[in-house]
Amino acid sequence: MANERILWADDEIELLKPHIIFLEKKGYDITTCNSGNDAVDQVRDSYFDVVFLDENMPGVSGLEALAQIKEIDPTLPVIMITKSEEESIMEEAIGSRISDYLIKPVNPNQILMSIKKNLDGQRIRSEAATTGYQQEFRQIAMRLMDRMDMDEWGELYKKLVHWELTFDASDDKAMEEIFVTQKQEANQQFCKYIHNNYQDLLADRDAGPVMSHTLMERKVFPILDASEDPVYVMVIDNLRYDQWKILQPKVAELFRVEDESMFCAILPTATHYARNALFAGLMPLEIQRSFPQYWKGENDEGSKNQFEGELLGALLKRKGYSFPWSYHKITNLRAGKKLADNFHQLQNNRLSVVVYNFVDMLSHARTDMEVIKELADDEAAYRSLTSSWFEHSPLFDMMRQIAESGARMIITTDHGTIRVDEPNKIVGDRNTNTNLRYKLGKNLNYDSRNVLEFRQPEDVMLPRENVSSAYVFAMENDYFVYPNNYNHFVNFYRNTFQHGGVSMEEMLIPFINLVAR
Repeated sequence: MANERILWADDEIELLKPHIIFLEKKGYDITTCNSGNDAVDQVRDSYFDVVFLDENMPGVSGLEALAQIKEIDPTLPVIMITKSEEESIMEEAIGSRISDYLIKPVNPNQILMSIKKNLDGQRIRSEAATTGYQQEFRQIAMRLMDRMDMDEWGELYKKLVHWELTFDASDDKAMEEIFVTQKQEANQQFCKYIHNNYQDLLADRDAGPVMSHTLMERKVFPILDASEDPVYVMVIDNLRYDQWKILQPKVAELFRVEDESMFCAILPTATHYARNALFAGLMPLEIQRSFPQYWKGENDEGSKNQFEGELLGALLKRKGYSFPWSYHKITNLRAGKKLADNFHQLQNNRLSVVVYNFVDMLSHARTDMEVIKELADDEAAYRSLTSSWFEHSPLFDMMRQIAESGARMIITTDHGTIRVDEPNKIVGDRNTNTNLRYKLGKNLNYDSRNVLEFRQPEDVMLPRENVSSAYVFAMENDYFVYPNNYNHFVNFYRNTFQHGGVSMEEMLIPFINLVAR
């Protein structure tokens, strides 16, 4: 056992001798003092792993000593011990960033538990994660051998994300590698499921799985119909389920989760298709046929999503809704601040829809900018960067105002992303689109062993660019690369976050129904 050093400051330290002997037998190195001044001096002169600090000492009190100790070493864990149960004292201590709070009289096991929580917490959590995953590994492996439907795949993916986030906080790299291998196997099986069933998934929009083009009708509109309260729908572009779980603790300060579910993004899992389908309540081919003025093909100039508001308006009219509503697209910080500052203008709407593009911009910036690659070097860092942005964003400010107004809020997205690292050669003509996860073109040449292809796009309600157009989708963590300058593009795009293809990360995406606290 490591001899962690503990400082214990109490003006009645002699009465605590049995506790000190108990801890010394456990292998801890205990230094004692009997005043706040001495505690501050000891921390200034020596290194300690944790400090026990009596709140009620003559002269410099425990709270005063705490403030000075935190100035010397803000990261040093301090455990406050007091006879008082007054709420004001507890709040003051907690506000001063104590690590734990114990009420006298304390017994040795309470002390030991507090030490372990603060000094051994990481190790204990890591061991618990390892034990828990070992117990569940076989269950997940057996589940992957079953025939699952889309809802079951969603539940399995939730479980995998839970373990992925758990291992973020674990030191057991060997077990984490086993998990990564199992998640890769799950993605392989999911891609086979989509390969074999995608056309059937689209067949019944009422009884089949909830997908992009049925989300508004099957999930949002019932919420609108059930209450007269305003509803705010936040579509955070490119938000994966694991990113939502990282944002959830901050959102939980303001809202209670009433429903957390998954739905399936349509193919291609790209904004042009998935988000237009979401707002139109139609598949891309149906949009092209019914609203040709709002559909932009791959080779058309300009934004492919400039008519989302019009498509949403047409859907609301088609469903017989005549209430006040609004649509807003946020693509930069200034626009986000402006909408948050003018939140009062939205409060007379029954429905307000906000598209937030930050996460999408982050994934693109990570591809193009070295500094972002450094900041988001892996999945955990990518999640952390998303969390840091959210906490200081106008979007979070706006959510705070929504909560204060007592309204209902929905958080969802159009598709997710996957980190790619396996190149797949493809050849196409000059009119083939540039997306790395799917290709639309004629006379495409590729290895068909690990792709999903649709030679007849109408079968999956996708529009053609010309009579011989076909769609080809990368699966798992593959990305398409042209043979020309092959090595350069392989290295440039490897380990970047992309979307458009087939994977759990791109297709199994969150729908969160929230009620203000």
